[in-house]
Amino acid sequence: MTTILMAVGYPPRRLRHGPAATRARDGEAWLFEAAWWGLLAGSALVLGALVGYLARVPRGVVAAVMGFGSGVLMSAVSFELIAEAHEQGGLAATAAGAGLGALVYTAANVAMARRGARHRKRSGGLQPSEAEHSGSGTAIAVGALLDGIPESVVIGTSLVAGGGVSAVTVAAVFISNVPEGLSSAAGMRRAGRSPRYVFGLWTGIALVSGLASMVGHGLLADAPPVWTAGITAFAGGAILSMVADTMIPEAFDDAHLLVGLVTVAGFLTAFALSHA
Repeated sequence: MTTILMAVGYPPRRLRHGPAATRARDGEAWLFEAAWWGLLAGSALVLGALVGYLARVPRGVVAAVMGFGSGVLMSAVSFELIAEAHEQGGLAATAAGAGLGALVYTAANVAMARRGARHRKRSGGLQPSEAEHSGSGTAIAVGALLDGIPESVVIGTSLVAGGGVSAVTVAAVFISNVPEGLSSAAGMRRAGRSPRYVFGLWTGIALVSGLASMVGHGLLADAPPVWTAGITAFAGGAILSMVADTMIPEAFDDAHLLVGLVTVAGFLTAFALSHA
C-alpha cells in the first residue's frame, strides 16, 4: 500500500498536495477527499473477501495474516491516534476518549455476540448459519459494520489539519482490512452463506467506510482541538478493543505460538512506516 502511495509521488507519512495544501480549500472538496480515502481503505475488505470466499486458503495462513494485521493496527493506534490525540488535547481528553471508545465498542460487541455475531471474523466452522441461529446474518452484518466505522472515522479526522491525509493510517487500515475480510468470508462460506450475501455485505461496508470518513471530517473540521483529540482517542480505544476481541483470538486459534512473532512483525512494520 505504501509503495503505491509513494509511486504516485506522495511522501510516506502524510499525503500532501503541493502548494495548494497551504491554501484554504472548499469544504466540499475536503469531504469528497475524505470519502475517497475511506473508500480506498475499505475496499481491502472486498479484496480479502474475494480471496477468502473463492480460494481455499489454509487456516494457518489466515491466522498468521490476521496476527500481522493486528500488529499493524495496534501500532497505528499507539503512534498515530493516541499519540496525536495526546498532543492535541492532553492526557485527560485522550484517556477519557479512549476509555469511552473501548466501553462503547465492547457493549455493542456483546449485544451483537448474543445475536449470533460472536465469531464473525472466524475462518473456521464457528460462525452459525441462519438455520442454527436465526438473525445471525443481520447480526454479523451489523457487527462487521461496527468494526469498520472507527477506522474510517480516523481517516477523515486526519484531514482536519488541512495538510493531507495520514498515509500511515490509510496503509494500516488497508493492510488490516485484508485479513479481516479474508477470514470472515472464509467462515461465512463454511456457514453456508451465499456469495450474494458475502460480497454484498463487504461491498456495502466499503461504501459505508467512505461515508464514515466523510462524516468524521465534516463533524470535526471546525471543532476545538480538545474535541478532535477526544474523538480520535475514542476511535483508537474502539479499534484496540476490536483487535483484542475479534482479531487476536482468530490469529491465536490457528497460529498458536507463532502469533506473537507475526503480530510484532506487523507492529514494527507500521512503526517503521510512521517514522519513515
